[in-house]
Amino acid sequence: MDALTRERTLIGTETGLDLEPAQRPTRDEAMAAVRTLLAWAGDNPDREGLLDTPQRVVDAYGEWFAGYNGDPAKELSRTFEDVQGYDDMVMLRGIDVQSHCEHHMAPFLGKAWIAYMPTGKVVGLSKLARLTEIFAKRLQTQETMTMQIADAIEDHLSAAGVAVLIDAEHQCMSTRGVHHHDVSTITTQFRGVFKTDKVLQQRFMDLVRK
Repeated sequence: MDALTRERTLIGTETGLDLEPAQRPTRDEAMAAVRTLLAWAGDNPDREGLLDTPQRVVDAYGEWFAGYNGDPAKELSRTFEDVQGYDDMVMLRGIDVQSHCEHHMAPFLGKAWIAYMPTGKVVGLSKLARLTEIFAKRLQTQETMTMQIADAIEDHLSAAGVAVLIDAEHQCMSTRGVHHHDVSTITTQFRGVFKTDKVLQQRFMDLVRK
């Protein structure tokens, strides 16, 4: 399935239900919801220090979840073919990942390493970082995001192979629940020649560790 057509804002899509997208509340409704959560937490939303908190939270959500407004296909649509026959690995190392887990809405922070084997055309390097940001700035699981990045590159660049590795620390694990700190989660996806050619796959991993 093309990851770019997979609408994860649809309620029930992961259970196979075909439902309409949830209607987006107004800004005032979102701010009222924040006031409700403040009261539920045990504080007074009318306290001086909290008066502007609903507005600040809604503004922050606009930044944290801006990926819902992004279009991965558009980011990868402009390619360059004048690469003098270059046919080796293209890799970006250490892309910042700032996302929120869909189970607790807690941040998970880390780095991504992305590589692909071009077949006659390449994409601007900043576009791969932007692609990562679009998927990260949504409610996510790290496993799904890793697959979405690989799917997008594979589908829209016709790459001979794609490799993605994400290493992140989840605050839903470090600040609640088991309270284990300094535990990172690593997810990988290998497609095409990165999956079939173990030497190439090892080369990618060596560059990740470098």
